[in-house]
Amino acid sequence: MRDKPLTGRHVLAITLGAFGVVIAVNMALLFAAVGTFPGLEVKNSYVASQHFDDRRAAQQALGWQSGVAYDDGMLTLRLDDLSGGRADARGVAGWVGRPTHSRDDRELAFIPARDGWRAVADLEPGKWHINVSAVAADMTAFRQQLSIFVPEDR
Repeated sequence: MRDKPLTGRHVLAITLGAFGVVIAVNMALLFAAVGTFPGLEVKNSYVASQHFDDRRAAQQALGWQSGVAYDDGMLTLRLDDLSGGRADARGVAGWVGRPTHSRDDRELAFIPARDGWRAVADLEPGKWHINVSAVAADMTAFRQQLSIFVPEDR
């Protein structure tokens, strides 16, 4: 068998093919990243930042500590005041979702319970973010993002 010489056309085809593969892989990764991005938290970050420090100081003055636990399809939220007792929170609401995409996001319907507030939530294994909002007796808004990991063997 006779070897054919490497011509300029062959080099051009090899170069274009290599760049074509790199561009195709980059485009696939780009579409995968953009397709799973949940989006912006606020429409205008500058406007949202104008009163951030005031809201944060008011929330910190409440002294509330929060925690969340998950067991057998039930999410339990704990809000404790400065004395360690149950916080006088009203309008406790929230939503749960994955940190990487928004397709599993759903609202939580918290109801008061002896050990805090409970919501039915059937969570698959993995990491979840729970965004909680409540209002104190003095009308101070309380917002917190909590994370929880649901193990495979629950």
